[in-house]
Amino acid sequence: MSAILTAPAPHPARHLARYSASYSAGAPATVAGRGFCADILGSVLSGLVIVDKPQGWTSHDVVGRMRRLAGTRKVGHAGTLDPMATGVLVVGINKATRLLTYIVGTSKTYTATIRLGESTVTDDAEGEVTATHSAARITEDDVRAGVTALTGEIEQVPSSVSAIKVNGERAYARVRSGEEVKLAARPVTIHRFEIHELRPARDGEVLDVDVTVECSSGTYIRALARDLGNALGVGGHLTALRRTQVGPYSLDQARTLEQLADELKVLEMSQAARALMPNRELTAEETTEISFGRRIAAGATAGTSAAATADSPTAAFGPDGTLVALLADTGNYAKPVLVFAPDNEKRAAAAAPEAPPAPGQAD
Repeated sequence: MSAILTAPAPHPARHLARYSASYSAGAPATVAGRGFCADILGSVLSGLVIVDKPQGWTSHDVVGRMRRLAGTRKVGHAGTLDPMATGVLVVGINKATRLLTYIVGTSKTYTATIRLGESTVTDDAEGEVTATHSAARITEDDVRAGVTALTGEIEQVPSSVSAIKVNGERAYARVRSGEEVKLAARPVTIHRFEIHELRPARDGEVLDVDVTVECSSGTYIRALARDLGNALGVGGHLTALRRTQVGPYSLDQARTLEQLADELKVLEMSQAARALMPNRELTAEETTEISFGRRIAAGATAGTSAAATADSPTAAFGPDGTLVALLADTGNYAKPVLVFAPDNEKRAAAAAPEAPPAPGQAD
């Protein structure tokens, strides 16, 4: 059952204790209301928030809003979405920001609309049209052949209006200043490029193609639209983009900013890590060794996520289910690459002296 805090609370400490106990036990955490004390909330809240990013917002805009909602500046995201795009943006709060590195490299899934017959300077609908060619002659077989050629392992030249740095400056900034930018091709993998519908528009002069794309990290869907149009000889650009999946986190888990303002739904650290990477359950002794940064004997892992990559670490959990560390396998041993300090409440509980037995109670 979710732990709910309503604010303002007449006794914040009592509500905080109830929240902390539920949250630490692995319950999905929710915080209701906007008036809860930010300092108290920021001191305990760590986890992922799966945001359904609205159109017109930058990813940085979303991070700014989440900082206010979560009451902490320690907030980051796991992969930029263009302002035009909507959908899944994985946001990390407090200690969970340290998981973002491992989420960035996971595969992504998108639904999109590609317009054939028009090219733009940005390869999407945000940029001015640079060329037009009638798409009236383009058949469904033509489109399917073009999509097939762009499926699998390909070399992709990113869109010139992108956040990639060229000699220390963002490519989009150079383009806006009038400079012609040529970016090097990079290997990407298109796991799935599925056509749903072809819709002629403007008396057949342009052809809108609704697709789903599942791809490796670093793929530009705008560039796919451009390359499909170029291969068909009519040019193309992206008119709509919605991200539906990032690694194991999907649109089904996402909440709008309005929903999050009413109830901040957080995927607790242990749950997030279990879905993301292989798991290992530690003994109490192993937990102690790992907490001091020491290596331990290699052990069996379970729950390997489809999102895990070949170099994914193993998420290690203590006897109470808490995420203790991320481990790297070094043959006969596993060494910590990242150790998570216990929450303040757990640290205090561990350090507290054992209570004496009540009068009349046996030792």
